[in-house]
Amino acid sequence: MPRGFYLLIAGQAISSLADNALLIVAIALLQERASPLWWAPLLKFAFTLSYVVLAPMIGPLADAMPKARLMTAMNGVKLSGVALLMAGIHPLAAFAVVGFGAAAYAPAKYGLVTEMVGPHRLVAANGWIEVSVVCAALLGTVLGGLLVADVLRGSPASLAMRDWLASEADSSLQLSMAVLLAAYGVAALMNAGVPDSGARYAPPARLHLLVLIREFRGANRTLWSDRDGGLSLAVTSIFWGVGATLQFAVLKWATELLGLTLERAAYLQVAVAAGVIAGAGLAGRHVALGRAKRVLPAGVLLGLSMPLVACADALWPAVLLLAFVGAVGGILVVPLNALLQHRGYKLLSAGRSIAVQGFNENLNVLVMLAGYAALIAMDVPIVPLMWILGVLVAGAIALVIWRENDVERRLGPSADSQFTTLR
Repeated sequence: MPRGFYLLIAGQAISSLADNALLIVAIALLQERASPLWWAPLLKFAFTLSYVVLAPMIGPLADAMPKARLMTAMNGVKLSGVALLMAGIHPLAAFAVVGFGAAAYAPAKYGLVTEMVGPHRLVAANGWIEVSVVCAALLGTVLGGLLVADVLRGSPASLAMRDWLASEADSSLQLSMAVLLAAYGVAALMNAGVPDSGARYAPPARLHLLVLIREFRGANRTLWSDRDGGLSLAVTSIFWGVGATLQFAVLKWATELLGLTLERAAYLQVAVAAGVIAGAGLAGRHVALGRAKRVLPAGVLLGLSMPLVACADALWPAVLLLAFVGAVGGILVVPLNALLQHRGYKLLSAGRSIAVQGFNENLNVLVMLAGYAALIAMDVPIVPLMWILGVLVAGAIALVIWRENDVERRLGPSADSQFTTLR
């Protein structure tokens, strides 16, 4: 891999680790304030909102300046969100600030990877990204569990910091949030050390909001109308929407059916992360870019696995099933994500294609989280809810497979599918 690639991976992993740990800390903060249960998924909703609302702007922004510099600045924005949380601002508002930093960070991160490596290394590079992201989710979940543990919250250091920061934010989680401040600071320093790829793009003719929205709408239409781009965008959007919803569903399922605390339920998600790492590693090594669509049946299997998880009533069978779900998800998303980036880079530009991808994937996240929060507010039991989610996913991916097979019978293989040696 090119010089600076692994530093980029490490920096974004630490930033993502802090994002995942912050979610657990914020959920604990809501519990500390006796907020309703359905507010928890709204944290992710607030975090994701910027990906959708700012999508027309963040692509041109990522292409307008060296991407490593933008990543450094956006870690500073995330840091300020945690500082506001420590000062007593509502967790939903603080998460919206952190989400803004993450939204502008994403096209810079993926766009820089696309600029740094060629198509023959793009699947392998995406394997590195997804493994690092899932490792960050794994370690971030573990870190979040540690940060909300009673041992830390009641420690002398935590009590001293609580007294030192005497304000309206009277919380036992001040030390936990200070740890996350440090994590974002380290990530910013690492991003600052990533070398510039040298890629430059022509600026928009006019930096007017309506012009940017019009250009973004055209880019969105271009990617959806492309045969391979539209297919991979549909599947990755489903995957990330399901993943965000499943994160909260597993927490609720583990606390209600397995009787675990939030701390231990957070650790249970490590099984999913470990499975995704294994699946992403296998896909990165053994699936060529031209064969990416052959992993589509894994999406049907992913959906059908969720009801099995919901029916588990003991810890270790649940751990094994969650690891299996993660592995299937990793096998599915890495090749199709690489195919989507490849088509987006050819049709648009690195930053713009990732912004379109982020818009669609996160719009699906918002829709699914809003639906999940509404069902929780209506007291729908978690087991039927997970059954509904799994059947919908399996059906949606089966429909995508049927449509692709029909198109292939009429038009033959797509252009990129013929290059089976591309990795």
